Amino acid sequence: MTWNLKEFVNQHAEVRSACDSFHGTHVAILLAHYNGGDMLAEQLQSLSAQTHQDWSLIISDDGSSDGWLDTATAFAKANPKRRVWLRHGPRRGYVQNFLSLVATAGPTVPYAAFCDQDDVWCPEKLEAALTVLRRLPPEKPAVYCGRTTVVDCDLVPLHLSPLFTRSPSFRNALVQSIAGGNTMVLNRAAIDLLQDTMRHADGVISHDWWVYQIVCGAGGTLIYDTEPHVLYRQHQNNLIGSNSGWTARIARLKALLRGRFRDWTTANCAALNRSRHWLTPDARETLFEFDAARSGPLLKRLFALKRSGVFRQSQRSQLALWLATVLKKL
Repeated sequence: MTWNLKEFVNQHAEVRSACDSFHGTHVAILLAHYNGGDMLAEQLQSLSAQTHQDWSLIISDDGSSDGWLDTATAFAKANPKRRVWLRHGPRRGYVQNFLSLVATAGPTVPYAAFCDQDDVWCPEKLEAALTVLRRLPPEKPAVYCGRTTVVDCDLVPLHLSPLFTRSPSFRNALVQSIAGGNTMVLNRAAIDLLQDTMRHADGVISHDWWVYQIVCGAGGTLIYDTEPHVLYRQHQNNLIGSNSGWTARIARLKALLRGRFRDWTTANCAALNRSRHWLTPDARETLFEFDAARSGPLLKRLFALKRSGVFRQSQRSQLALWLATVLKKL
């Protein structure tokens, strides 16, 4: 497919320059796209229907071969007063596409929201996030996230995503991601933190898990909303499926036994160790003990895990964490 984006796509520096003019409660919506053109229109329509209307949109496409461009350019032309940019992604997978969008957002935009191509936002989604974030100290990194309503291809509700009741923390973030990036809205301090650390995030497993880890590790706050404001569409092309039900639990157990969880942990811990300068003393100590729990004699591993205080949200998954430690799969 030959692109003709001259009218719509700005170079990285030009997009950042434009974003620098936004202040107050403006939200830069960061949409990472790859071959999702058949569902993109519904997501864009849901952005237009937001009760909070002070937003701009950056779509970063990672080399799609579908008809997304017609949909995106039609949306841009239909909203001439709305700032909409289309850009080429890094073509290194969805994680790096999202992280590159954070860099594109520039140094002054007040808020940024991750956006998946195939979801649908409820009208109050941005307003709910900003209502919470505006109450927090602006100098402290903060991320709003929450549950989703899982729906099928036709947007028929299936169930809610899992409800997590224990407070978000770095000790939980080391071993569990509790909310999808499709629900996340970041304040300016969190954007700064991600921009500062993204060069160390090469190899991380997912952008949302990394956000949870680095923000809490740096002493920031993650706010978990128990009320869903996103319709999370499930279909055969999902890169990451719904994290609920016995099928998902069995899949997680198989991944643990095969060493996949250990590989994920290794990649995330390497990125965190490269970012130690930004971590609080308590987070550095937790990371040290957690690293110690991943190697050496069994008793040493078990005692190190206990000292670390690392936990998962449910008793069942906490038992799986201890099992992973015993089997050297942590």
